[in-house]
Amino acid sequence: MRRNPPILISSAAALVAAVLGLSPAMAQPAPAKPQQPAKATQPAPPPGPGPQAPQPAPPRPYKAIAVTPATPLADPSFEAFRKQLGEIVGRKDRTALAGLLAQNFFWMASQGEKADRKKKPIDNFATAVDLDAGDGSGWEVLAAAAGEATLQPLPQRKGVLCAPAPPAFDAKAFDQLLKASRTDVLEWAYATKPSLEVRAGAAADAPVAETLGAILVRVMPEPPPPGAPQGGPPSGGPPPSASPPGQAATTPVPPAPPTVLRIVTPAGKTGWIAADSVQPLVFEQICYAKDAGGWKIAGYLGGE
Repeated sequence: MRRNPPILISSAAALVAAVLGLSPAMAQPAPAKPQQPAKATQPAPPPGPGPQAPQPAPPRPYKAIAVTPATPLADPSFEAFRKQLGEIVGRKDRTALAGLLAQNFFWMASQGEKADRKKKPIDNFATAVDLDAGDGSGWEVLAAAAGEATLQPLPQRKGVLCAPAPPAFDAKAFDQLLKASRTDVLEWAYATKPSLEVRAGAAADAPVAETLGAILVRVMPEPPPPGAPQGGPPSGGPPPSASPPGQAATTPVPPAPPTVLRIVTPAGKTGWIAADSVQPLVFEQICYAKDAGGWKIAGYLGGE
């Protein structure tokens, strides 16, 4: 799985629960219903086109909701631990990283516990953060973690703190905002700085059309590039990523993360911002715990 550093991306269900005040169970998707046995004896008709993705709600004005960034943990021992983690990441020292993991390392995903108890903690952690990714993105995730000083308690596990911590804002007002705007929590992000410049175009030198404060902003989903395949591959042909006949199969290179994002301002207008000036409201988290021996990486929240 490809990641977009430096953003650490909590499972969506867990964060939605935290934001909207729901219990984790209420925020989990409903289990799939068992399939009923087919009653028809005639052959099924050929499948039609795949379902179309729902169109995002059009831009419309919304009430601005202020955010207050989480406060970094004032604990010198955690600062020293993060420095140690950063040095290990710089060397890409997997053996030393294994020494920072708790023996009872957990991995909570949207579908439940994913850690394989037959494997070592480092192997489960490596799978969770994609440590062996060829592009080094797994190590970049850990580099970002080493620089993150905000922590949030994990209610389900006493003494466990997870990073990064989300900002503080009016959860009730946000719930009303989602309903009024007909949007999903995945479409929203928060400004990481007191001043957020919104430009009239995607170019870096485009004029500044508006300056926002530290608020929640709606990020518009970007359409696929022109000519990109829609749905499945053409009938009777190979998938778009397949290699020409006689050549070894190659893995398609994922696109680079965007440097700018198109957003909707509270006035209902669209504009462009630097991608690193906001953080998503739904993100994965690395969790820590402190015992007599010091800080350890206790678990991971995220994934399917």
